[in-house]
Amino acid sequence: MTLKLLLHSSALCAVLVSAAHAEVRLPKVLGSHMVLQRERPIHIWGWSDPGEKVSVTLGNASSSAAGDRLGHWSLSLPPQPAGGPFQLTLQGANRIVLGDILIGDVWFASGQSNMEMPLAGFPGSAVVKDAAQEIARANHPDVRLLLVKRKASSFPLNDIETEAGWTACTPESAAKFSAVAYFFGRGISEQEHVPVGLIDSTWGGTPAEAWTSMNGIAADPGLMPVFAARAEMIDEQTNLEAAVAAEKREDAEAHARNQLPPKHTWHPGLDPWDPSWLYNGMVAPFTPYAIRGVIWYQGESNAGPARASLYGKLFPAMIADWRNHWGQGVFPLLFVQIANFNAGPKDDWPLVREAQRRTLSLSDTGMAVTIDVGDPDNVHPSDKQTVGARLALAARALSYRENVEYSGPAFRETSLENSSIRVWFDHASGLTARGGAPEDFEVAAADRRFVPATARIEGESILVASPQVEHPEYVRYGWQNVPAVNLYNSAGLPASPFTSEPSFVP
Repeated sequence: MTLKLLLHSSALCAVLVSAAHAEVRLPKVLGSHMVLQRERPIHIWGWSDPGEKVSVTLGNASSSAAGDRLGHWSLSLPPQPAGGPFQLTLQGANRIVLGDILIGDVWFASGQSNMEMPLAGFPGSAVVKDAAQEIARANHPDVRLLLVKRKASSFPLNDIETEAGWTACTPESAAKFSAVAYFFGRGISEQEHVPVGLIDSTWGGTPAEAWTSMNGIAADPGLMPVFAARAEMIDEQTNLEAAVAAEKREDAEAHARNQLPPKHTWHPGLDPWDPSWLYNGMVAPFTPYAIRGVIWYQGESNAGPARASLYGKLFPAMIADWRNHWGQGVFPLLFVQIANFNAGPKDDWPLVREAQRRTLSLSDTGMAVTIDVGDPDNVHPSDKQTVGARLALAARALSYRENVEYSGPAFRETSLENSSIRVWFDHASGLTARGGAPEDFEVAAADRRFVPATARIEGESILVASPQVEHPEYVRYGWQNVPAVNLYNSAGLPASPFTSEPSFVP
């Protein structure tokens, strides 16, 4: 064999050997600067050649596994206390070294635009209160951020898309990150003194059914209207080309007048509205990753006439669905009740708020009431600090077991007293009405025709009556898109709007 032919054969063999062994790789949620959940088995997984042995070392702990017939491998390391930084080494056909890893608490933040809204705000439409000052002091080395790219999928994915992976919390990274999640994580870090990992997986303007798996929706026949609502949106798409052209002209005219573009109706191609598509693309890839809990801010897109009445079933189903897929028990899920806003005349924000309030019947759930810090003229209120702080209070009480008040006065029950109805509350120590008597109470007889009523505080209860209703059976509070509510407890936390009706769906 000539030297030239020998060299050619050697090079070809090298190429074939190289092609025969795929490099071991990790999902993008596992990377340098990440936070791993403390006091839980540390799950590490990835892909390799079928049968290939992979070894992982983290500190003094190590374990190994082999790729299955599809090349997927998975292993667990023993639980560890909070600490770091650590180095994780993976050895297979290739070697991967991840550095600056902390062990602490991981919180998954999700929902629509009020959770998505970054600390720097939405350019031209919404700002965060004191944004410049907040960004300038957003240096928190023990808080780590993972910002997930938007991704919709018709089937569950096993990996995510992200621009920068895990990063330390700096002014630069925090400016692009969810403001609510940032303020929440900052509060947890300062109070609990542990590293905190925050995952921002959000998409503005999306409904809850898009964040629920297909199995989660199909488990309850009562959720089938989800698909009917979607079908109605599709059926309404007539003369699509002309409609899109008209909307483009309207957008151009608004831009010429330095105005925000008008809102347009949905058109095909907006995949994030499809049931389960955001669960598949932006939740499913995280379910193998251990977390402390979830913070959630969503509901505005479910307040329309076709969706509001279903939220009382859908939201609890989504929570149960996520807990089932994560497979680590009943983790805390803390959510934000939608604020006050001058929505469209057909939208029913009180119905969604009541569905959220009643979801507190699920164990290990907490709700941040924001009825007093919204902006009636902007669906994206600027005060994200209060929202994050109230979520952090719920976490401190429910997850970290601190003895702190975390809820405003919460409706418990009623009792009838002649021509009045008495309302009893939990979390009612120091019950007070700011600015005078309690406002925005209504009562109704058995016909459920509510009329305005007067109310007065008596200890930790409120007596409500109206001369128009001789025998009241039901009472409600703040039952408007923008109610005039003023009820608080001694911790300065507002009462949630509520209705005492056993069935609150019209």
